[in-house]
Amino acid sequence: MTIKEMTDSEKSELVQMALSDHVSFKNICDQYGLKEKETKKFMRANISPRAYKNWRKRVRTFSDRRENYK
Repeated sequence: MTIKEMTDSEKSELVQMALSDHVSFKNICDQYGLKEKETKKFMRANISPRAYKNWRKRVRTFSDRRENYK
């Protein structure tokens, strides 16, 4: 599935999954076929710049603490 083929509700669900601390990039890849880099690009385009910056900071911080985090 490509981003262009996604419905608005699927895009919304993808944003929610990516923002969740309990969903890994692997889970997103399994469900939507988007790799980590593609997910980051999607998020940059679909949330505010400030929210994106905060999300990336949180993902980096948690991934340093937990091996199996995004």
